Amino acid sequence: MRSYEIMIILDPEVDDRQVVHLVENHLKPAAKAGAQVTAIDLMGRRRFAYDIKKKSEGSYVVVTLEAEPEVVKEFDRRLTIDELVLRAKVFRPELRQAKNRRAEARVKEPRPGSSDQRPIKPATKPAAAKPKAANKRTSY
Repeated sequence: MRSYEIMIILDPEVDDRQVVHLVENHLKPAAKAGAQVTAIDLMGRRRFAYDIKKKSEGSYVVVTLEAEPEVVKEFDRRLTIDELVLRAKVFRPELRQAKNRRAEARVKEPRPGSSDQRPIKPATKPAAAKPKAANKRTSY
């Protein structure tokens, strides 16, 4: 079993008291299939940077669970079908942490044969654009 984080953005028309029940209804089939829900984090309503399905805000919920990949895939499919769910995104936390560690290692390690300081290039003016030649047609 793998651990997953699923971020769900719900329609703002869903009452805040109904958010937990809506998410739990989606989790019931996953729980029957063997998924273990670790946490359900209600983040509340937030405004979007841009409209999603003509909505400017939504209720955010983060579900942390441990399950088999097929169970999470089915859970994501059910969320996609539901009209009250604006967006859903599945993350694998250990993959994100591994990518972050690799990126930090690349930044910290100097490349072999390179010095710590980069050479400073002198500032140059951009070259003036050459005028285009007139389009001359030749007759045959």
